[in-house]
Amino acid sequence: MGKPHLLVHDHEDNVGVVVVEGLTAGTDMLCVVTADNSDFTLTANADIPIGHKVALRDLSTGDTVMKYGEDIGKMVGGANKGDHVHTHNCKTKRW
Repeated sequence: MGKPHLLVHDHEDNVGVVVVEGLTAGTDMLCVVTADNSDFTLTANADIPIGHKVALRDLSTGDTVMKYGEDIGKMVGGANKGDHVHTHNCKTKRW
């Protein structure tokens, strides 16, 4: 296995975190699930900065965002599988 582009902490997560600099649209990302070290590939649909999230499946407005096996917020805009998920389409449920 090569160096991963994206880390997913739990199989229930619907977003992963970019762990490389300079991820560009069209990259076939190596994604690793840290819970069991399994891996899969996913194509990035946009340039996505390190530390930002990527949708692992299609997400709709109102969907709960799961990261680290935890509810971290809700979608306020849609994202297709492989899309950038950040403050433009994901918000906390706290306020």
